Amino acid sequence: MNLFPVEAGNFKLDGGAMFGVVPKTLWSKTNPADANNMIDIAARCLLVENGGRLTLIDNGMGDKQSEKFFSYYYRWGDYSLDDSLANAGFHRDDITDVFLTHLHFDHCGGSVQWNKDRTGYEPAFKNATYWSNRQHWEWATKPNRRERASFLKENILPLQESGQLKFVEDPSSDYSEANELDFGIFFADGHTEKQMIPHIQYKDKTIVFMADLLPTAGHLPVPYVMGYDTRPLLTLPEKEKFLNAAADEGYYLFLEHDAHNPIITVKHTEKGVRLDERYSLTEIFN
Repeated sequence: MNLFPVEAGNFKLDGGAMFGVVPKTLWSKTNPADANNMIDIAARCLLVENGGRLTLIDNGMGDKQSEKFFSYYYRWGDYSLDDSLANAGFHRDDITDVFLTHLHFDHCGGSVQWNKDRTGYEPAFKNATYWSNRQHWEWATKPNRRERASFLKENILPLQESGQLKFVEDPSSDYSEANELDFGIFFADGHTEKQMIPHIQYKDKTIVFMADLLPTAGHLPVPYVMGYDTRPLLTLPEKEKFLNAAADEGYYLFLEHDAHNPIITVKHTEKGVRLDERYSLTEIFN
């Protein structure tokens, strides 16, 4: 198995929204804000090469939305999904599977693109199977008012219409190793219904793709929950359970949204689970 980080493009989000009820005097110590109260956010995806299978986990915002839409997110830097794939030696047509942790636009927008004459949409990975789960799909296609702006139908419905969509079956427990993919999945419901957190066995390490269960290293204290979470009181026990396991088992946490800390480990302390070590991408994957 080979793993390749794929940088789909950096952007910014409001620091207050990212940290919910936590005061700025606390969260700004780890995630400093600019004059507009915006903090740096990454869209760091992961490519898993295993035998003849090439699985892309999440794919960023994409590029089909309007200039007005993107103006809200202050995109910065030179990263792009296609350039990152090329740097790893691949093209989007090589992708066999696209695993979507959840269907919020900043995680799945790159799944779909305009067709050639811009009269409609088509899957951006024409040879890939797209993976979600049935519970989350129902949640996303019949969105509540809180999340409606994050579940954009143009990012979602073309996947089903193309016939390329499949569902991972959700077991009765919150963790599954029994699926058609190359990794285990931890299911979490606090951020959104049935978010999927992949656990990948890589050499002698367990790499966990954190999605929005742990957006940045600054979110490590259990009460530091995003304002975007639909069930914050459910996020608390889910996050605590996961972080205790991560400290016990020595997981390497691949942070999708932390622009400055790609991979971390955690440890038990008197104050709870906290940061242990930071790693660059090359330290882990080269």
